[in-house]
Amino acid sequence: MTFTTDRPIQQKPLNVDEFLSQYGGDKRYELIDGEVFDLEPTGPHEQVASFITKQVSVQIVVNEHPWAILQRPLFRPSGSAATAFRPDVAVIDEVALAEEPLWAEQSILTRAESIKFVAEVVSSNWQNDYARKFEDYEALGIAEYWIADYAGLGGVYHIGRPKQPTLTVCQLGEDGRYEKLLLRGEQWVASRLFPGLRLTAAQVLGIG
Repeated sequence: MTFTTDRPIQQKPLNVDEFLSQYGGDKRYELIDGEVFDLEPTGPHEQVASFITKQVSVQIVVNEHPWAILQRPLFRPSGSAATAFRPDVAVIDEVALAEEPLWAEQSILTRAESIKFVAEVVSSNWQNDYARKFEDYEALGIAEYWIADYAGLGGVYHIGRPKQPTLTVCQLGEDGRYEKLLLRGEQWVASRLFPGLRLTAAQVLGIG
């Protein structure tokens, strides 16, 4: 995700209801801890997100999962009063949508049980993807989370030195914590959710 100062963003923290009133219909914005982030992704960013979407879509169809893919849905965790994420790619369980209280009227998810997979494509505001969203997606129990850092922007704590394009595959372990696998170059992607994927990190990240 990208944070840009080109557009003025309010200084007063917003709660989710205030955010929805002002920005809810615009997929360029998300809310994290009361702060509004203006999402203006680059062309390469969108290409990486599109590539992940296409590859995962094939696996959903081949395996006849009752799942669908959304790009930048608004995810409002039920326990948070000041956060509403917009994941770049989200695989949702269509069966679980029946339990979503807002879905019939608005494209808003509130239950982590509705989300099987999330991918974030890293841009200048990489801290949210590697820290805040990592912690929240883990705590919410989302089974698999990909961080696609096609430009090697993340901090050295997250992707090492020298910094280079890295795909971080986070998979929920039996202890409820994410197990991280850092993949680069010709290393193969290992996905528990989509074991049929035959992709290298370079293929996922190389479009950017």
